[in-house]
Parts: sequence; structure tokens; C-alpha cells
Amino acid sequence: MQVTVNGTPTDFPSPTPTVATLLDQLGMTGKPVVVELNQRALFPRELASTPVAEGDVLELVQITAGG
Repeated sequence: MQVTVNGTPTDFPSPTPTVATLLDQLGMTGKPVVVELNQRALFPRELASTPVAEGDVLELVQITAGG
């Protein structure tokens, strides 16, 4: 399955049923991440129940702290 992540077409093994699964495959599980799916911001509680489909567009921003 191909989705666009931060402007880059990216292939994932099918099926990738949810946004949470996709984040796990990207190694972002447990990290503070802001997710937008098809121009709609998602709440963290929605990640495990929001499906990902072929052609979806995701914008991911990882929050980091530093000084």
C-alpha cells in the first residue's frame, strides 16, 4: 500500500489498518507526534481507531524538547 508521508510517497506492507500501526512501522510509537490525515488533525485517542487507506496523505510532526 502506498501513502504519502510528509510529502514523500511511501510504501507500507499491506494491510496497514490504522494510523497507530503506521506510526509503529515508522518507529514512532510512544513518541509525541502530531498527526494530520488527509488535511484533518487527529487527536491522540483517534490513532488506534483511524484506518489508513491506499493514497492517503499524512503529515507527521514529532515534538522534541531542547534548548
